[in-house]
Amino acid sequence: MAHLTYEEGKKLAMKGLGILAVVTLAEVFIALIGNGHLIEGFRLAHWVMYPAMILLSMYKAYFIIYNFMHLGFEVKGLRLSVLLPVLLLVWAIIAFLQEGYTWGKRRHDLSKQKTEIIHKAAPKSEEAAHE
Repeated sequence: MAHLTYEEGKKLAMKGLGILAVVTLAEVFIALIGNGHLIEGFRLAHWVMYPAMILLSMYKAYFIIYNFMHLGFEVKGLRLSVLLPVLLLVWAIIAFLQEGYTWGKRRHDLSKQKTEIIHKAAPKSEEAAHE
């Protein structure tokens, strides 16, 4: 961006802010429509709403990194040295979410088994108490 004048840089930054504002408003609109807040009785399917929100958020992150952090104007090696760890971070988040889901499901199953064992044992003890 060193080749831009102050006015050109300012214009580019304002254009970037405008794009980010439009994308953010689109995200808010999708969330409000998708959860049934704007049109009563109408909800977007989760398989439509969630990917749209994720894609718009990823676009905003890309746009901020590319323009405002000036990574788009750097050499390829520097861009990769920043972006590859981000990909590893995304992979780690997905792995942790999967692990948390599995842990939570197993915890729920164990709690359910424990409740069943308690309910099976309770009637026998009540019958003994009445005799």
